[in-house]
Amino acid sequence: MKKIEKSPHARELLAVNVQDLRIAAGVTQETVSAAGGLHRTYVSHVERQVANVTIDNLQKLADALGVPVARLLEAPKRN
Repeated sequence: MKKIEKSPHARELLAVNVQDLRIAAGVTQETVSAAGGLHRTYVSHVERQVANVTIDNLQKLADALGVPVARLLEAPKRN
């Protein structure tokens, strides 16, 4: 019987993707929070997997990072 791998938790994927995209863009949490109309500590909570993000805030983060919402929940590409 083939073992099924568990998918990463959505909160983990979101945290990794937000942080990676933010760093790749060379911007701070403050910059992302200002662009998204969010508090800086909220962005920090997202990156540390503390925040349970609403759909509305997911959209704000995606807009602030200039990516589609789905990009924030993609699994990392494996080489």
